Amino acid sequence: MARALKSFGNRRALGSVREFCTSSSSPVQEQRQHPTDGKKLTNLFSAINQALHIALETDPRAYVFGEDVGFGGVFRCTTGLVDRFGKHRVFNTPLCEQGIVGFGIGLAAMGNRAIAEIQFADYIFPAFDQVVNEAAKFRYRSGNQFNCGGLTIRSPYGAVGHGGHYHSQSPEAFFCHVPGIKVVIPRSPQQAKGLLLACIRDPNPVIFFEPKWLYRLGVEEVPEHDYMLPLSQAEVLRQGRDITLVGWGTQLSVMEQACNDAAKEGISCELIDLRTLVPWDKETVESSVRKTGRLLVSHEAPVTGGFGAEISASIVERCFLRLEAPVARICGLDTPFPLVFEPFYMPTKNKILDAIKATVKY
Repeated sequence: MARALKSFGNRRALGSVREFCTSSSSPVQEQRQHPTDGKKLTNLFSAINQALHIALETDPRAYVFGEDVGFGGVFRCTTGLVDRFGKHRVFNTPLCEQGIVGFGIGLAAMGNRAIAEIQFADYIFPAFDQVVNEAAKFRYRSGNQFNCGGLTIRSPYGAVGHGGHYHSQSPEAFFCHVPGIKVVIPRSPQQAKGLLLACIRDPNPVIFFEPKWLYRLGVEEVPEHDYMLPLSQAEVLRQGRDITLVGWGTQLSVMEQACNDAAKEGISCELIDLRTLVPWDKETVESSVRKTGRLLVSHEAPVTGGFGAEISASIVERCFLRLEAPVARICGLDTPFPLVFEPFYMPTKNKILDAIKATVKY
């Protein structure tokens, strides 16, 4: 295994380019209807586990690997996989993120489905070169003769309540800047299962960030069958007329609470889950803002250079004459993620509610 990591970790990989240079062929990304299959109350880490079981069961070319995945992983997302599919398809790697991603690139380049786990998103940075200079450019540099589109990188991200500056970061904006990779973040168990299966089967490399706060807190009915949800398609969770709210991951539940409180004061909020950050669904957000005339974006990552800035700029360009107020951004602070001061850092319900009222009254 160590020899394989060394071999693949240093090879010069290829990569695809976002939107106009990604593969145009994609799996049928829609929820498959199985009327006879039931639903079961499931938390988020169990939904991830179900998706990985299905991916390995339906595709003999699929492999799961990363630090401690053979033991179930830190958050137990890979529990039971090695017992069912064997150590040749589910295996532990050395503590080397660059090697994990480099190996995944090589595995995917040979036509396999490489599902790599980075134990915490905070530790993906040693693999940054492999992701942005190799995986993202594999298809483009080869003129589409080669690709590593079978690569999916899973990683827990975001606040966990007590993680501090090395286990609570939200690094999605770094990767949204890179043409050639997709970035997907689910908000719930049902979304996580369908989106992860779509990512694994997508013909482009994908980074799939899993909100670790929701691993056990997020519970809902999840179909037990094999299904996929569409990538690059936002979902309107709540219809409204006064202001549009956009977010992803754990932040959706916080924003929902703010919308409920705003409704008590007569403010009608439209809430949108972006789901895929790259390529993101500009049309759905634009249509909503043209209706409401106002936009608020919220995420846990620091405000400066966060993906909310890209959404704000794009909507101002598209909807300038329809806006009734400046775009509001309620995000994390421009500091390292704190431990004891986490409540001051986080974009809370009250911060969002204050911004909603200020924007509507502008």
